[in-house]
Amino acid sequence: MTDTAADFLHTTRSSYDAIAEDYAERFPSGLAHPLDRSLISAFAELVKDNGPAPVADLGSGPGHVTALLDGLGVPVFGVDLSPAMVTLARGAHPHLRFHVGSMTALDLPDTTLGGILALYSTIHVPDDALPRAFAEFHRTLRPGAPVLLAFQTGDAGHMHLTERFGHEIDLDYHFRAPATVAAALTAAGLGLVASVVREPQGTESRARGFVLARKG
Repeated sequence: MTDTAADFLHTTRSSYDAIAEDYAERFPSGLAHPLDRSLISAFAELVKDNGPAPVADLGSGPGHVTALLDGLGVPVFGVDLSPAMVTLARGAHPHLRFHVGSMTALDLPDTTLGGILALYSTIHVPDDALPRAFAEFHRTLRPGAPVLLAFQTGDAGHMHLTERFGHEIDLDYHFRAPATVAAALTAAGLGLVASVVREPQGTESRARGFVLARKG
């Protein structure tokens, strides 16, 4: 990766280390809307229909969604860039496995995953690093395995934050249209299954995009 693409790993890691405890308290479930949960359930069914294999929850944070998938009968483990988030997840869900890692360089063998979930984590990956991440998805997935991404959408663009929850951070957000994300997945060899946009609810300022794909 270029220096610019590599720099985001350091800034994203340090920013989430700083806000980990406040983030976990502010977002206790990780899924704010019934539609979000229904898409997770559909993803779990696709995983099970394709045969038993572990699922990677990439950007697992405090482990809320990892635990939800476990409750749906899916063998799952979490991967997060932030050691502080991994520590929180291990404490909250000691029966599940979490480790520190990056979706741009997964420490996993080829064709071993039964699915990949990445909820609101690709938003921190810059455009020039996104193809590398999706190539890693394709490399590690078994044939037929699904991928579900969720991300803030709406007007495409970029946002940089230097403070959150009273902590100093250095965090970039990249907002993309579902069609842009789907095209990048397709370029990596992952076929589009569905694309959904949910309008903002409650205090949300942006619509939510969901893209479901599958390795052929």
